[in-house]
Amino acid sequence: MNAAAISEPSSAPDFHVAIIGGGAAGLMCALTAGHSGLRVVVLEHANRVGKKILMSGGGRCNFTNTGTSPANFISANPHFCKSALARYRPADFVALVEKHGIRYHEKELGQLFCDDSSKQIVKMLTDECDQAGVRILTSTQVQAITQTELGFTLATSAGPLSAGKLVIATGGLSIPAMGATGFGYDIARQFGHTVLPTRAGLVPLTLSGSYSEQFAELSGLSLAVRASVARTNFENAMLITHRGLSGPAMLQISSYWQSGTGAPLVLNLLPDGVTEALRAAQRSKGHLSVADWLAEILPKRFAQRFSEVYGEAIGARTKIAECSKATLTALANHLSAWPIVPSGTEGYRTAEVTLGGVDTTEISSSTMESKRVQGLYFIGEVLDVTGHLGGYNFQMAWASGVAAARAMASNL
Repeated sequence: MNAAAISEPSSAPDFHVAIIGGGAAGLMCALTAGHSGLRVVVLEHANRVGKKILMSGGGRCNFTNTGTSPANFISANPHFCKSALARYRPADFVALVEKHGIRYHEKELGQLFCDDSSKQIVKMLTDECDQAGVRILTSTQVQAITQTELGFTLATSAGPLSAGKLVIATGGLSIPAMGATGFGYDIARQFGHTVLPTRAGLVPLTLSGSYSEQFAELSGLSLAVRASVARTNFENAMLITHRGLSGPAMLQISSYWQSGTGAPLVLNLLPDGVTEALRAAQRSKGHLSVADWLAEILPKRFAQRFSEVYGEAIGARTKIAECSKATLTALANHLSAWPIVPSGTEGYRTAEVTLGGVDTTEISSSTMESKRVQGLYFIGEVLDVTGHLGGYNFQMAWASGVAAARAMASNL
């Protein structure tokens, strides 16, 4: 792309707002700005908008979470998301969903999904854009951006265009097969913004060496765990795969675990309470061996392999009633804090989100406008704001898109 030079405009801009990126944040910003009376164009390099929305939630789109709060987000600037989230809440998006007659349900922990298909959310957004007079250009590449006295001019594969305001809603690096690129970060750097280091988030962890040899053949087995890194923990299902560990609990903790940082990943295999389970076993299961007891309270195949691998340490063949205090302590420790050393993650290929991104200390938290370049806005995943699993990232996309649109409408 060309450097951010300022040139003389030849005429008034073609559009009030140009939005690069036709994902969740971009479409939400577009329809809100359009309904506010602004002339809006959305530029999407893929052949259709909302591709990531379509594949989310197993095709049913976990479009928000009723319990959304700033605590559900990771950022070097943790206060940044507060303003936008406070001014566009989950109930606001639910009202839009209900307006379009889309049936939905709560799966767990405040997670709202479409009853039928994520296609309904994309159609809702594009229908709203149509009603608001938004122009959407797909299969359109942005080749260069130049700042002018009246805004920005863009050289695109569909021809040149100009806009008073420019919104970057290009997403992150996750799932490159869906068309994800680092283009938004390139634009940020072009205009002097800091881009914090990025890495894959909400991503399966990989295992190698003894861990892989011992547990890979249990691929497909799922069990409830509490996964912890330092003081952060998530309780949900863990899925063993032929490459490592996945499932909600592992995807969540993956955003906090980093190879080489020294903070270990530990799993509590009895999140409802190891001490309580052992006391109950001593009262009524004393005649069972530790291995047989584990096979009753954990998935049988997992319990068998766990007993084989750690048999001597946990007294697997010893009857519970005959276990020494030291053996019971060792058993409790293995169950409550099983240390796992992943070899890494599956990377952006399967990651649901990208951690890091445009430094939010250089962005207004109330308007999403750059503090460096007037008229330039950043919304959605391109920012260094990453939500937990469960609809939080979509809510931040909606909220940041609305915040930017309202700010632009108030200034034009």
